[in-house]
Amino acid sequence: MKNILIGGAWPYANGSLHIGHIASLLPGDVLARYWRAKGARVFYVSGSDCYGTPITIRAAQEGRSPGEISAHYHREFCKTFDRLGFSYDLYTHTTHPDHIAFVQDFHRRLYVGGYVEERTSRAAFCTTCRKALTDRMVVGKCPACGEPTRGDQCDACGEVLEPENVLDAACAECGTKVSFRETTQLYLLVSKLEQELRRMLDAHPAWRRNAAAFTRRYLDEGLRDRAITRDLDWGIDVPKPGYEEKKIYIWAENVLGYLSAANVLCREREVPFAELFGAEARHYYVHGKDNIPFHTIILPALLLAEGSGFRLPDDIISSEYVTLDGEKMSTSRGHAVWADELLEGYHPDAIRYFFLANGPEKRDADFNFADFASRCNADLAGIWGNFVNRTLAFTAKYLDNTVPEGTPDTRLAAMTEETFSYAGRAIADGRFRDALQEIFELVRAGNRYYDREMPWKTRTEEPRRCAETIYNCTQLVGSLAVLLQPFLPFTSQQVLDWLGLTSQWKVQSVHPGHILPKLSILFERIDPKKHG
Repeated sequence: MKNILIGGAWPYANGSLHIGHIASLLPGDVLARYWRAKGARVFYVSGSDCYGTPITIRAAQEGRSPGEISAHYHREFCKTFDRLGFSYDLYTHTTHPDHIAFVQDFHRRLYVGGYVEERTSRAAFCTTCRKALTDRMVVGKCPACGEPTRGDQCDACGEVLEPENVLDAACAECGTKVSFRETTQLYLLVSKLEQELRRMLDAHPAWRRNAAAFTRRYLDEGLRDRAITRDLDWGIDVPKPGYEEKKIYIWAENVLGYLSAANVLCREREVPFAELFGAEARHYYVHGKDNIPFHTIILPALLLAEGSGFRLPDDIISSEYVTLDGEKMSTSRGHAVWADELLEGYHPDAIRYFFLANGPEKRDADFNFADFASRCNADLAGIWGNFVNRTLAFTAKYLDNTVPEGTPDTRLAAMTEETFSYAGRAIADGRFRDALQEIFELVRAGNRYYDREMPWKTRTEEPRRCAETIYNCTQLVGSLAVLLQPFLPFTSQQVLDWLGLTSQWKVQSVHPGHILPKLSILFERIDPKKHG
């Protein structure tokens, strides 16, 4: 049996989810639903990232503990993902004992593998605030592009930074020029793994362009060894004597969450953990482009350095940004359209469809409500919903709610087979927009067939021909519901229930004589002036 690991990026539990998060994570759910429909054993995992500076900053602002802040947003994330139909096999959090135990065991093996060494380094310190500064508490200019940045990563160019590399480094809280003091930390010798990482990149020519370009740039510029411990109060304890006052640096533990969560599922399913890394496995990592280096450099480096033979990433599904008024969305700056607010006014399948069909798969996508309404009205209500309604409502009104006898139309049947084949390959390869375009071409073909055969006319003049038309349209509706189920799970399941079908990835056959239940409209039209 094919084992599919799908890791969705772990959102920081320091604020609500915005549509940029949703757009970058939705591909993971499409993959999970597709592979389940294909009969694969799927491990679709993610969780809330509950450590790190953004959470401690939020906690300080609100006078609460980091644990309280992260627990609050973890609960909120779970509700949001559920409302949007995310079908995680396990959505957990980095403060869970299972994750902590896995990470500490992993690090114990990592420390003796020959790729970790102790070094004395310089740590940022604010003399005004009289405290050590975490990387995100250092602000200044990026040494690579010159844009304003924090000390961990530049949002403008994606460069992964150390505070001492930041130009004009200052304390984010008070603006005092940062000073540096010596500290002892453990370092992962990423530079020693360059050849292995380069071979991994060369072995995956189909990675998305942004992932390949970012990764090759880091390799060509020369990899830097990275500290994997930090002088922090909030984080996972370092499992090494002498490091009792330090924590594992967040990037050296959160990316291991994919493995820790999959390990829990393997234990629950009584599947050997090693099977998830064998020849029949395929591993997907789904995230936004700002997370690329953590999945194509950091995670593989950790896996290689640990030495147990863990499978390296197969597919990097790295989305571009969803922008708002031309700017990247930001939780910390409050510049966003929040997912929960969008869910209050719109069908979850409409939200899913828009960000999969019109989202940042290959380039940044600017969001506005007029485009959202226009696209959903045209495609969901006007094309797909219309085909379902005109077919099934006709059956209910004129054919006594009963699917008629008929003979398969050879051309429609061939097109349906081809669409299953093409869309399946496209989804598996991370080309979700291509898959949707192909599926909607089949919907359009169904509408053209309906118009050409004119069942409203043949109902009285040629009842046998009318029955043939409705029979074939009903079969097509059933197959299309399966094809669209990974993208539109709520309404697709509604159609499958009406027709008595499962979501198995194959051409469907609705039995003649099947009696339809009470029907409803799949998609109501969106008022384009609702937000304008």
